[in-house]
Amino acid sequence: MNVIADFLLAAGAFTTAVYCLVLARRLKRFTTLETGMGGAIAVLSAQVDDMTKALDQARKSAQSSSSGLEDQVRRAEAAAARLDLILASLHDLPQQPPPDEEMAEDRRLRFVRRRPDRSGMRAAE
Repeated sequence: MNVIADFLLAAGAFTTAVYCLVLARRLKRFTTLETGMGGAIAVLSAQVDDMTKALDQARKSAQSSSSGLEDQVRRAEAAAARLDLILASLHDLPQQPPPDEEMAEDRRLRFVRRRPDRSGMRAAE
């Protein structure tokens, strides 16, 4: 009975040793930087750094654009206030009578077409 127990214990130890060897090889392949998961993690880490830098640049650009837009909005509001004041002052002007239709017809532009003077030209001989 002891022999069978020793044999089973030795078989279990051998199986455990083989299992540990297989796991060690898999772990070594998993963590290699060139081909395994370590390489993928390194690439992803570099991409995260690049994206962080791009995000910071975009944030700075958005802040400068926002301040520029705020300045333009302030200027537009000031111009609108001036236009409102000008329109209000135009309401105070007296009304002008509409122009007569005859005067409107006289004011129409007329185009006259003239033929070129051909007296200076000679006929082909």
